[in-house]
Amino acid sequence: MPPGTGWPGDPAGAGTPACRDAGAVAAAADRAGSLAELSAAISVCRACPRLVRWREEVAVAKRRAFEGEPYWGRPVTGWGAQRPRILVLGLAPAAHGANRTGRVFTGDRSGDQLFASLFRMGLVSAPHSLDAADGLRPNRIRVTAAVRCAPPGNAPTPGERSACQPWLAAEWRLVARYVRVVVALGGFAWKAALTLLGDQFPTPKPKFGHGARAETDSGLQLLGCYHPSQQNMFTGRLTPAMLDEVFSEAVRRAG
Repeated sequence: MPPGTGWPGDPAGAGTPACRDAGAVAAAADRAGSLAELSAAISVCRACPRLVRWREEVAVAKRRAFEGEPYWGRPVTGWGAQRPRILVLGLAPAAHGANRTGRVFTGDRSGDQLFASLFRMGLVSAPHSLDAADGLRPNRIRVTAAVRCAPPGNAPTPGERSACQPWLAAEWRLVARYVRVVVALGGFAWKAALTLLGDQFPTPKPKFGHGARAETDSGLQLLGCYHPSQQNMFTGRLTPAMLDEVFSEAVRRAG
């Protein structure tokens, strides 16, 4: 979906400059003075050729269940409150989830489980996150990802993770003063959170686990949660009750 062609909530326009390498990403992230400016830059990024090819191939080929729908097919920005008390951090968009709908953690079973739990905890206005035009509203929460493009096999390379990291660092810079709790969905998200907050934790760094908790000297809370993937939910490694426990704790600690 080219920028400026009418996708609901598209943060970019036809003239928004696209970053084409890691250096340009770092520079654009440093320049961003607002979440709106940052989201516009993220949404047109073309710094990782393998990810650009994959996300756009998926958007053209589509999955049979969605063959009549348009696909976003671009990097996915963070979604939610401008001044969040809780920040939820995942790994990357799904090829037929957020890469299709244009909203992080939306359009696949992982997102279904996540947003249902967030609704039960009073953190979003509806139990389903369908697409960028569904009118869903956040309550003191922001959801984002460490990598902004859907990767083949859900596995970004180390170089792609590194190239994308300035986007997350800039988003954190713009919301950090408000956030009281970070919820990391999965081990990679936990590592990404430690990259953001690592100098605030003593050595050795806290280890990931479901229900893991760590606190910085400033009182910021980091909570670990198994990723709400279809496999984790199907096997019972993670249940809706376990998700609710983590987000109930996040709400309590956020105040």
